[in-house]
Amino acid sequence: MSKALNQIAKSPFTHRIERAAPPQHFHQPTFTIYNGRTDSVEHVSHFNQRMAVYSKDEALMCKVFLSSLGPVAMRWFDVLRTGSINSFEELTRAFSSCFITCTKVPWPLDSLLSLSIREGEILKTYSDRYWEMYNKIDGNFEDVAISTFKSGLLTEHGLKKSLTGKPVTSLRQLRGLD
Repeated sequence: MSKALNQIAKSPFTHRIERAAPPQHFHQPTFTIYNGRTDSVEHVSHFNQRMAVYSKDEALMCKVFLSSLGPVAMRWFDVLRTGSINSFEELTRAFSSCFITCTKVPWPLDSLLSLSIREGEILKTYSDRYWEMYNKIDGNFEDVAISTFKSGLLTEHGLKKSLTGKPVTSLRQLRGLD
């Protein structure tokens, strides 16, 4: 037990980070606590958004990041090599490397090609499934999305006929927002 306590007493932060004081009038935002099972990239992104005003203060970012970690992640932090972390980028890179198995992998664009309206399925249900899948794909593929959405409709579907007669040029237009 004393070995574990000794390890915890040693900081993985360099002296520069350890010695830095928080800015005057700093009020720490509240964070979602990382439980070791969710997407580590999303966690860092959420943290960055909450700390955007202080993003240039490396020491503060490093120190405050610890308050967003739950027990599993704190155990990871506690065993980092003493003095090994000199920047927030190094800290988040090490964090993401450790919890990489929890990172969500974007779906391939091909996922849209396999979607089509099912027999007896209403348009709203198909549309909801389609856009949920589209949002899981990284990148901007508006033209492919428009094309695959239309091709997923049954030939005799009124919307398909309408979309064929009146070309749609944007996702906003396809979704009826324009």
